[in-house]
Amino acid sequence: MKNSIYFSEEHDMFREQLRRFIETEIVPNGEKWEEEGTTPRAVLRHMGSLGFLGIRYPEVYGGTEMDTLATVILAEELGRSTFGGFAVTVLVHTDMASPHLFNAGNKEQLNRFMPDIISGKKITAIAVTEPAAGSDVASIQTKATQTKGGWILNGTKMFITNGIHGDLFFVAAKTGATSRSYMITMFIVEKGTKGFSNGQKLNKMGWHSSDTAELIFDNCFVPNENVLGEVNQGFYAIMKNFQNERLVLGAQALGEAQKAIELTVDYVKERKAFSSVLWDKQAIRQRLAQRSAEVEAGRQLLYYAAWLDSQGVECIKEVSMVKAYCGELVNRVMYDCQQFHGGFGYMKESAIERMVRDARIQSIGGGATEVMLEEVAKRM
Repeated sequence: MKNSIYFSEEHDMFREQLRRFIETEIVPNGEKWEEEGTTPRAVLRHMGSLGFLGIRYPEVYGGTEMDTLATVILAEELGRSTFGGFAVTVLVHTDMASPHLFNAGNKEQLNRFMPDIISGKKITAIAVTEPAAGSDVASIQTKATQTKGGWILNGTKMFITNGIHGDLFFVAAKTGATSRSYMITMFIVEKGTKGFSNGQKLNKMGWHSSDTAELIFDNCFVPNENVLGEVNQGFYAIMKNFQNERLVLGAQALGEAQKAIELTVDYVKERKAFSSVLWDKQAIRQRLAQRSAEVEAGRQLLYYAAWLDSQGVECIKEVSMVKAYCGELVNRVMYDCQQFHGGFGYMKESAIERMVRDARIQSIGGGATEVMLEEVAKRM
């Protein structure tokens, strides 16, 4: 994005470094990880050693102290990898889970955990969603009861990315009196804690190179020193970080859409039908041109929202627009790109086939389109 009004030379260098890493280290190996159902820990540690896992965090913990626009670059380039499972494994760690610790953790907690998070030695997950509660956070049923020296957690979490191979879980539990109460507290639960276990590993339509699981808390004792932030204030911490989560998911979706268009343009310029290449068909090239324009429009909205956030300006409406627009757009793009790949686009060996499956979650996870549009409507 050279000559962009939003990005500095440092941003451009970061994008180039990240793109090279993905092309050499991720793309050649991603299909194997899809079959294995996870992204190897060694890869995440390698990313940590290169500074990719702590771009918004202070140098004292090993971070590089960049801004929201750098986060968008990370998510966009991960989306371009064509492996959505790999991308979301990283983004959950960097931008959906660990910010809870950084934003609310005390000095002891930050010193204890942040260096290992940034280096990739410890992988994080966020545990809010339950079988009967997703975007409606106030309806969670997992309960924490105070006891001597800490809290007892009981309940189940569902659809948790990094749920099998994660080391550190930031868990939301009710600490209020009623089931509809907004009195929620966040807890740090470490892998191996007594009473905490992984339920079944969940088989998904897409994102196969990420592990997704059910988490079970059965009289799980969490000491007071692992309470994250203020008691009964967790709901507001979750709402605050939703903005970052939705921004990176929008960026990931745009990266996926842009890459899909590039792959499809290359394909239709080579594929012949009726004595000429598909690119010569006006309907095909104009549809791809239209989708390209829509992606570019989404990119400008994304960068503007990220710039607002980097300036400390409240941008809930703009971020909600990004999530709604990009989550729907990437699915329209994938539909057309698969269509123009013909029968090959339906084959497992095709990147487009995988990308179609991976993209479907973008209008659901992190805040469904309908929820996002309500956030926009409330601010109109």
